[in-house]
Amino acid sequence: MHEPVLIFGATGGIGSALARRLAAAGRTLHLSARDPRRLEALARELGAEATAGDVRDPVELERIVAAAGGALGGLVFAVGSIDLGPLRRLTLAQFADAFALNVTAAAMAVKAALPALTAGQGAVVLFSSVAAGGGFRNHAVTGSVKAAVEGLARSLAAELAPRVRVNCLAPTLTRTPLAAAFIGNPQLAEGIARQHPLARLGEPEDLAGVAAMLLGPEGRYLTGQVIHVDGGRSTILG
Repeated sequence: MHEPVLIFGATGGIGSALARRLAAAGRTLHLSARDPRRLEALARELGAEATAGDVRDPVELERIVAAAGGALGGLVFAVGSIDLGPLRRLTLAQFADAFALNVTAAAMAVKAALPALTAGQGAVVLFSSVAAGGGFRNHAVTGSVKAAVEGLARSLAAELAPRVRVNCLAPTLTRTPLAAAFIGNPQLAEGIARQHPLARLGEPEDLAGVAAMLLGPEGRYLTGQVIHVDGGRSTILG
């Protein structure tokens, strides 16, 4: 498969794990992230093209997509946030900022790339959270915006079929820099791990493996799906 996969958030824990997996499989990549230094280092490691930019800026989104080429084999939006806190302390800005980054930017990225995705019959992978389908304390922001990501994925899957497939992964707490505040304390991390039937937290490679499947021929009959890569936390209660 020669058309490149465009990965937004490529220097994050999940984005970089997926980039390495796809590169090892011989896929052509175009990487994007905000930090030019980290992005350039990853691109050199993998022999990939790269364009730095902020996904919240529509002009930069267009520039990134144009640099990736006229046909795309896939688009991965591995950009997001974890914004926790009790409702009484939440602000309008927190909700607006989280929605802009997690939902609006994802939609605009797919919109900007749609001609290239259609030309390459590419697949799209978005990222939700186990919190979208389960009720967790202090997750009013994260739970609501990630549920919106799942709605976006299903809506786009309906609209863009049959040329473009759209799926969504819903991970549990995963060992990434974004989750450092929660996994930096070993006792806290162990306590959260015990809440999962598989008795451990997620690893970036867990998500990368499923995302790679969705982007490849193995996932050719999957669209509109929200796949829970969460160690059973969302479905096994006993």
